Amino acid sequence: MTVVYLPSRRGFNRIRNSVVLALLAIMAEGCATASPGNSEIVLSPAAVIPSIKQITKTPKTKTLQQGLASWYGREFSGKQTAGGESFDEAKFTAAHKTFPLGSRAKVTNLRNGKTVEVEITDRGPFVNGRVIDVSEAAAHKMGIIASGTAPVQVELLSENSQR
Repeated sequence: MTVVYLPSRRGFNRIRNSVVLALLAIMAEGCATASPGNSEIVLSPAAVIPSIKQITKTPKTKTLQQGLASWYGREFSGKQTAGGESFDEAKFTAAHKTFPLGSRAKVTNLRNGKTVEVEITDRGPFVNGRVIDVSEAAAHKMGIIASGTAPVQVELLSENSQR
């Protein structure tokens, strides 16, 4: 019987990083130029940097989430949001951790089925287990003023505001 030892996850990461660095070196070599009368190699940073950007991954935002919603109101009225505008508890707005500022989202109260469309104008909530903070007006329409929180489904509708 043959026993094969595989590297740990850290070992695989080191191998992957070594391969990436080797590939970058090979790509950089193709971008190098020799100086006349000199054996020195000069790398063009503009030629190397796009190669690095091509292998960089950007995280994707989930467009449908479930969790707990809470609301915030008068105590934040007039304070500046992450989007740069003054908070108005009478508007249908919300705070979300990852949805783009200015985007629109549909929030559905899973207890009663009531929905509201909000604009993401702020960042938050900063309480574990909560996925969105809605304005007082949105909370009233969804029927969560008295309870303070409710299980919800949040769906990203658009990435741009229709202001």
